[in-house]
Amino acid sequence: MGERRERTTDDTVGHLARGGRMDSATERFVAHRNLLFTVAYEMLGSAADAEDVLQETWLRWVGVDLDAVRDQRAYLVRITTRQALSRLRTLRRRKESYVGPWLPEPLLTAPDVAEDVELADSISMAMLLVLETLRPTERAVFLLREVFDLEYDEIAEALDKSAAAVRQIAHRARAHVAARRPRGAVSQAETRDALDAFQQAVETGELQRLLDLLAPDVVLLTDGGGVVRAALAPVVGAGTVAAVLGRIAGAVSLHPARVNGYPALLLRLNGAIDTVMAVRIDDGLITGLYAVRNPEKLSYLAQEATLRR
Repeated sequence: MGERRERTTDDTVGHLARGGRMDSATERFVAHRNLLFTVAYEMLGSAADAEDVLQETWLRWVGVDLDAVRDQRAYLVRITTRQALSRLRTLRRRKESYVGPWLPEPLLTAPDVAEDVELADSISMAMLLVLETLRPTERAVFLLREVFDLEYDEIAEALDKSAAAVRQIAHRARAHVAARRPRGAVSQAETRDALDAFQQAVETGELQRLLDLLAPDVVLLTDGGGVVRAALAPVVGAGTVAAVLGRIAGAVSLHPARVNGYPALLLRLNGAIDTVMAVRIDDGLITGLYAVRNPEKLSYLAQEATLRR
């Protein structure tokens, strides 16, 4: 698969350079930064925590004797994976006391991410929620093998396990994900068309048009984190979900965006981002709606949205 374009962003590396020039350690770190960020983000479902993991990875990397490292990319991935696993276990304990549904932190992505279908699928909101159902080690093995195409021996070294054990974990994780991921591949165009129609239905308050887009058993998850108003349990059923969505018409403005690799909507209130809405589509109907409202989870995206204006 080679060196992929995991995430397109303007990386500020001035603070890593010395005297206007990068040393060897900094140069290699920067070269793989997008990959490392994506590994950490897909492990954690949080851009802020992924950035913290990268900082921890950097601090360990600068103390390494580069001449003794055979494969620097693999070594960096190993450090990042271990740091992400450690943080993931801490986050899982926090989630046990989280108020209401927990959703991944939304990530504003550039159009070129959509060109990599496998990558876009792996960071979609629906897929990140599937990954949440895996044990930490299963999640690491699945991502490193299925998304980032690492060899079993490389993964085994990163996790301090035998290659045979990693193969067994990978098999178990693949079966688990296959049973829970969206039933069919959904194109960017299909998602965009569904969201366009969804936006028009919400903005016009046309209840029947909205009902036509929603699967009978559609589920709306709203993540307020106990900080802002949000449903504390999943909202289930087309009629109930449509009624909830109908109440927001006129209160906010809806703006198309590309979030987690797919088209999504930014709901703005008085110009500020109030909610990020992503969707899951199965068999042409919206089966899942994911509304992130927790301000702590929107700050990173809001900063990037401001920078891209």
